[in-house]
This record gives sequence, structure tokens and C-alpha cells, in this order.
Amino acid sequence: MEAKKGDRVKVHYTLKDSNGQIVESSHDALPIEFTVGDGKVIPGFEKGITGMVLNEKKTVKIPPEDAYGSHSKDKVFEFSRKNAPGDFDPRIGSTIQMHRPDGNTVVVTVLGKTDSGYIMDANHPLAGKELTFDLELLEILADKKDSED
Repeated sequence: MEAKKGDRVKVHYTLKDSNGQIVESSHDALPIEFTVGDGKVIPGFEKGITGMVLNEKKTVKIPPEDAYGSHSKDKVFEFSRKNAPGDFDPRIGSTIQMHRPDGNTVVVTVLGKTDSGYIMDANHPLAGKELTFDLELLEILADKKDSED
């Protein structure tokens, strides 16, 4: 049986950057579980799983457009010290949560400091990067539609 849209699957993965360095792996924890086609993982990951059979292992390269998108210069901005709390002094390279004017939160990376504020990047840290995933399909659970009957 091949994994298809609507199937709930359990997968172990290892994510590597363009230099082959491991960025993240589920092998040190629990496998991830998701329904193919629900959009809970990046599109390229779902495409990689689709068609795999139980216990199959494979490596997929995912371009930015099927991962976290292109890096957008529009998401890099200066945050004024005047708008920051008095004790605000984030480390360069750290990620922090900020509140947008609409009340939603956004995670940003601190790129640098200026005389008047901080340079922030609201792009996903992997935006603009090709990703390599080693995938292992551990389990295919019943199709969501089939299990509702």
C-alpha cells in the first residue's frame, strides 16, 4: 500500500542543509504523524511521502518554493529602540516573538543593532534554501475518510 492524500502517516526524517549538515531529526525523539494533504507540513515533504510504501526510505531535495518560500527583503526591518521595553537587549542571532499591530505574534531573528534600534528578519530561518530530507515511512494508518465510515 502506498501513502496517498488522506492517509495518516508516521514518518522519521532527517533535515540537512545545503552543506549536508543535520539541521533537525526526529530520530532522537518520536516520529512525526500527520495526514497527507492537510497542509500541516511543507508541500515538498508531503510530495516526498506520497507514493512511498511501508518501511521505505528515500532522500528528497525540496526547492524553496515547496518549503518555506523565497527570502523576502520586505520582511527585514528595523525595530526602533523607542518601541522596546527598557530592558530589551536581544543577542544577535537569537529568535524572539514580537507582537504585530494586529495583535498576532511573529517570530523574528535579530540580525544586528544600529544606533536607533535593531535589524529584525521575519522570514522563516530556512526561507530561500533548498532542503534535503532523508525520509522513512514507518506507518500508514487508515485513510481519514475510510476510518469515518
